[in-house]
Amino acid sequence: MKTDIRLLFLTGGLAAAIASCSSPKAEGYQIEGKITDVPSGTIYLKCYQNGQFNTIDSTTITDGNFVFKGQSKEPLVYGLTTIEKSRRPLTFLIGNETVQATLNESEKSIEITGSTFNDTYARNEQVADFNTIDSLISKDPASPANAYLFARNCAPQMDYTQVNEYRQKFAASLNGTEYINQIDTLLSQLKNLQVGAVAPDFTLPDTEGNPVQLSSLRGNYVLIDFWASWCPDCRKENPNVVAAYNTFKDEKFKILGVSLDTKKEPWINAIEKDNLTWMHVSDLKGWDSDIARLYVIKWIPRNYLLDPDGVILTSGLEGEALTQKLQEIFKK
Repeated sequence: MKTDIRLLFLTGGLAAAIASCSSPKAEGYQIEGKITDVPSGTIYLKCYQNGQFNTIDSTTITDGNFVFKGQSKEPLVYGLTTIEKSRRPLTFLIGNETVQATLNESEKSIEITGSTFNDTYARNEQVADFNTIDSLISKDPASPANAYLFARNCAPQMDYTQVNEYRQKFAASLNGTEYINQIDTLLSQLKNLQVGAVAPDFTLPDTEGNPVQLSSLRGNYVLIDFWASWCPDCRKENPNVVAAYNTFKDEKFKILGVSLDTKKEPWINAIEKDNLTWMHVSDLKGWDSDIARLYVIKWIPRNYLLDPDGVILTSGLEGEALTQKLQEIFKK
């Protein structure tokens, strides 16, 4: 019996097509979740991008169960929370894969299975700090987990030289990824905030709503003081700043207080209560302030001391350091 070769090609192609349709290649991620302390309600999926956790999806919790589906171009850090505006969700790192998530929000615990990316993240997150980040990166320079941990936890508290040194240690395969891009953006910002650079100019409204431009204070030594009424460390530091101001205010020394408050009343009350008699400005956007981003403010209090030409002399002067620096400048 003769076999028609055309029939073999036809049936073979048909079989391949059927197999292709019946077994599609998995794409995207799927998070199969179980929350043990919240049986019903809404749960939010956040993703750490552009330096903060943003809500990208939400779904209903039914009998403690929920599912999220989506796609990502690369492994990223996600967070789960039942509080829509939370900045501290329970975090994990996954790529386009199916994982199981078990969490207890009241106990601040989460367990992820099914992701090798998260295995690395969960292990390194427990130990990543200034003392260990160098060894973590050196051990695995191509890890997106290490890029995230450095970008979020370490880099914002380093100067340009330090961040640039660590940046060079990451593998080229990470170039263009989210967390390496964040590090590169930070480097660009920090380059403008180095000692010897002219401080980035800005304009913000004062307590009466009148615009105040930083460069209008040229001709004076200026302390840009980032703080907020709700910040206990700022309030503890204020007496030191007051003492320095009262000593040198007649020596061409000015302070521009930049508040990260979101409400005007507590801001004004704190100014009066703490006797902060210098100029104050704020856009009342809190951590979302464009000026806070411009100056890479990740914690407060934080300050920059400028010379009469607006050039950065130093930063981070706290306690007696501010008075000592001003004594050096004014020879008092």
